Amino acid sequence: MRSARKTILMILAVAAASAVVGPFLSTYYVGLLAQALIFAIFAMGLDILVGYAGLPSLGHSAFFGSSAYVAGLFTLHVTNNFWLTALAGVAAALLIGALFGFLTIRTSGSSFLMITLALSQVLWGVAFKWRSVTGGEDGLSGIRRPELGIPWDLTSAHSYFYLVLAIFLLAGVGMALFVRSPVGLALQGIRESESRMQALGYHVWTFKYLAYVFASGMAGVAGVLYVYFNNFVSPNYLGVAFSAQALLMVILGGAGNLVGAIFGSGIIVILQHVISDFTERWMLIIGVIYVVVVLFFPKGLLGATRRRRSPAAVTSVTASEEAAE
Repeated sequence: MRSARKTILMILAVAAASAVVGPFLSTYYVGLLAQALIFAIFAMGLDILVGYAGLPSLGHSAFFGSSAYVAGLFTLHVTNNFWLTALAGVAAALLIGALFGFLTIRTSGSSFLMITLALSQVLWGVAFKWRSVTGGEDGLSGIRRPELGIPWDLTSAHSYFYLVLAIFLLAGVGMALFVRSPVGLALQGIRESESRMQALGYHVWTFKYLAYVFASGMAGVAGVLYVYFNNFVSPNYLGVAFSAQALLMVILGGAGNLVGAIFGSGIIVILQHVISDFTERWMLIIGVIYVVVVLFFPKGLLGATRRRRSPAAVTSVTASEEAAE
C-alpha cells in the first residue's frame, strides 16, 4: 500500500498545484491545462492495460470517442444535465468495452494490438458514414456546456477547468487504488508470468477482462469531459491518431506508472500546441520524439529520472541479486 499512497500523494500534488495556478492563468492557458488533465485520465486508463496488464492497445480511442458521441447526442437531443449525459457516455464506453473485451482478451502481443486497432476503426467507419446521426466527417457541433443542477455555471473556461480538476482527482485516486488492489496486483503478476499465475489458480482471462472494461470506463470519462471542452465531436475522436497519442503519453512518462502517464500527457499537450504554431506537420515531430524515447529511454523519461536519482538503490538491488545467486 506504500506505493499506492505515494501515487495518491503525487496525484494530490498535481491537483493542488493546478488549483493554485488556475485562477492566474489566461483563458487560453487554463484551457490548455484542462486539456492536459483530460488526457491524463485517458492515458492513465490506457496505462492500466499497457503497464499493469501487459496489453498494448491501439484502439483505446474506441471508448473515448463513443463516450464523447453519446454524451454529445444526449446533450443535443435529450437533456443538458451533466450527470445524465456523463452516465450515458460512460455507460456506452463500458458496454463497448465489455463487448470488445470478449473479442480481444484471448489474444496477446501484436495480435491484441492489431485487433484493438481494427475494432476502433470499425467504430470510426460507422461514425464517418452514419451522417444522419453522427454528422459524418463534419461531426456534431453546437454542443453547449452542460448544467450541473447546482449554482455553478460551466460556460467560462475557468469554471469548467475546476470541474475537470475535480473529476481528474477522483479518477486518478480511483485508478491508484485499483492498481494496488488484489485485482491490480494479480494483473502485474500476469504481466510478468501468465503461466505461473495460471498454475497458482488465477483465472487469467477474467482479470484481463476486468482491466479492459475498467480502462474503457476511464476512457469514457475522458471522452465526456473532452466533448464539453471542445463543444464538438467528430470521427477523429475514434481514430488511430487519438489512440497513438495516448499510447505515446504512457510510453513517454513510463509504462506501469500512473504519475508517468500524467507527466507524459502534459508534455504531449504542450508540445502539440507549441509545435503546431510553427508547422502543420507536428505529428511528424511527435513521431520522432516517440522513436527517441523508445530507443534511449525504454522506461520513459520519469523512469530515467528515477534511476539517475537513486544509483545507490540500484547498486544495492544488484548486489542483493548477485548474493542470492
